[in-house]
Amino acid sequence: EKAFHKSDLMLTPNNDGKVIRISIPPLTEERRKDLVKIAKAKAEEARVAIRNIRRDSNDEVKKAEKEGHVSEDDSKKTLEEIQKITDEFIKKINDLLDAKIAEIMEV
Repeated sequence: EKAFHKSDLMLTPNNDGKVIRISIPPLTEERRKDLVKIAKAKAEEARVAIRNIRRDSNDEVKKAEKEGHVSEDDSKKTLEEIQKITDEFIKKINDLLDAKIAEIMEV
């Protein structure tokens, strides 16, 4: 119940001791825009997390190359593969965000 009060979602929980009921108000245009902002912020958090993973992975590959565990060619191929995977997941996030925005703004 406390989490609903602290959240940005503007939901009002009713607690009867056994069950928590949540009243969901109809979406106004202003509320829809707020939800779009929240969705964009969450998508950006996900993109940043993916980029951080890419950075950490790249550092590991460069460290392995520097220590002589991996050849320069293998290192370069691995870095390219990491970038390809990163781009793929960022595209998925963007596609999901676009779909969610369309769903939210649908009247």
